[in-house]
Amino acid sequence: MIFRRKGKNDEPETGETLDETEPADVRAEGPFDSTEVDAADLEAEDRIDLGALVVTGMPGMELGLQVDEQSGVVQAVLLMLDDSALELRAFAAPKTSGIWDEVRQEIAGEAARMGGTATESEGPFGTELVLVVPVEDPEGQVFSQTSRVIGVDGPRWLLRGTVLGRAAVEEDAAEPMEATLRNTVVVRGNEPMAVRESLPLQMPPGSQPNEPEEA
Repeated sequence: MIFRRKGKNDEPETGETLDETEPADVRAEGPFDSTEVDAADLEAEDRIDLGALVVTGMPGMELGLQVDEQSGVVQAVLLMLDDSALELRAFAAPKTSGIWDEVRQEIAGEAARMGGTATESEGPFGTELVLVVPVEDPEGQVFSQTSRVIGVDGPRWLLRGTVLGRAAVEEDAAEPMEATLRNTVVVRGNEPMAVRESLPLQMPPGSQPNEPEEA
């Protein structure tokens, strides 16, 4: 199911002109804030309520949750399809401005400290990062891992999606991950939160804590 913002018109009204100098609305087709989606859509059978995030998986896609073993807190959502994966995290942001530009610079700096590289690229969600960092496997072999880090600023939130595996380097494999990101709904809530504080995630009813398999 592909959602569109309620009350959003594709065409301007008669006599209305579009300002071509305005930046494109990268959220016009999602991801959405919960206030932009009808309640009936949020409760659709193909939606999975994870607290701060409501996601829709593609056919054959597996859902994993990264859970802190000591606290039991769900830290991230991992959606896996074949040899690709999409990691989702959501954070609180100020009312007046987004934080992706600042966070993006910090992620690039961390990649450099790890001995890797971070390259800015324009994607369907705006400016994103392509990271190439050294990773050590269980056998002690070091190899380069490529990932795409996508950030989307919303009303008082930042949604960060990390594309891993084949989808990070091949366009056809990336399409399902990008569609899943667009279909994601962020439930920010009204409670005050510190900027960059993780929005609370929860396990679906009846699920058990487990570490997701590597995509």
